Amino acid sequence: MIEASAACPCGSGKKYLQCCSPLHVGALASTAEALMRSRYSAYVAELEPYVLATWHATTRPSALDPDEGQKITWLGLTVKRHAITGEDSATVEFVARYRIGGASAVRLHEISRFVREDGRWFYLDGSFPEKT
Repeated sequence: MIEASAACPCGSGKKYLQCCSPLHVGALASTAEALMRSRYSAYVAELEPYVLATWHATTRPSALDPDEGQKITWLGLTVKRHAITGEDSATVEFVARYRIGGASAVRLHEISRFVREDGRWFYLDGSFPEKT
């Protein structure tokens, strides 16, 4: 659970109550970036139903598959780029950092694809740029 007065974990600089919290309780994301940030915050808050509900039905898993039940600690999010790719499609490139159990931190660099249907944004899938 994230305290309403705490800084939002998505890195926007806003308080959780004015940022991702409204999306977690039913408000629609205005952009693909807003949805991506709210999904990151949902991972931090362990809101699996929200993560699954915002995943497009054609690519959504039946459940999240945490790494062998070990505790995941999310360490931060950096949005690198948000691009509108069509009237109802967009991409968001980001880097998320996390740690599983007591292991070293992991850096996840992803370019996520989003689609909008009936005014609602959904995460479709993502690709992982090669390390340079």
